[in-house]
Amino acid sequence: MHRLFTLVLAILLTLPTMGSEARDSIAAESHFKAGEVVMPLTLIGAGTLGFVQPLKDARYQVRDFLEEWRGDHRTAIDDHLQYVPLGAVYGLSLLGADAKHSYVDRTLELATAYIALGGIVNAIKYTVREPRPDGSAHNSFPSGHTATTFMGAELVRIEYGDASPWYSVGAYTAAITVGVLRVYNNKHWFTDVFAGAGVGILSARIGYWLLPYTRKFMHNLTGCDAFVYPAVNDRSAAVGVSLRF
Repeated sequence: MHRLFTLVLAILLTLPTMGSEARDSIAAESHFKAGEVVMPLTLIGAGTLGFVQPLKDARYQVRDFLEEWRGDHRTAIDDHLQYVPLGAVYGLSLLGADAKHSYVDRTLELATAYIALGGIVNAIKYTVREPRPDGSAHNSFPSGHTATTFMGAELVRIEYGDASPWYSVGAYTAAITVGVLRVYNNKHWFTDVFAGAGVGILSARIGYWLLPYTRKFMHNLTGCDAFVYPAVNDRSAAVGVSLRF
């Protein structure tokens, strides 16, 4: 089974990572559309309302209700489920779904989105220093778990939304579940989750908007075209890389 998986992966990697089509599209303009910032900024704005009345009191009411209803029960599902949409960015195409971009472009999207997410989340967390509902730390706002999983869900929507809306539904269902569980586990206020969702969606869109430029940057940095191909024999399967300068 391990050899079969390696062989399949090697075959998938036979696609050129930066061929003539990519070069032709290097000069393409950003995909940015002003209207696409409305939803994430609205979610972030809704999250900041948790610092003012009456939502500030509502946060405590929700926490106290959940503590009474939940008791000592906790779950670690959210720690793992947050990465499922990210895995789906690659995994769905392995299962035969048609993605909008190549594996390399998706990697550039994801890397850029992660950089944006890390910068935004940590800058806010350690500037605001909001206490967590359970009092364990002063970095509650916004929810990093929620930001991560909504970033993955939005990337799934971008890459596979044209293939089938159900891919987006599945990814966003997982993301919403993570957000709910962060509140259930008493790790975040519900307003932290709103803000985290907004940051995640915004970060994914930043990765998508900047793709023409990150693609151009990588091409200029390497100064070459790369072609990845499988090398298979009776005992093993490997991956080779050919560079054209």
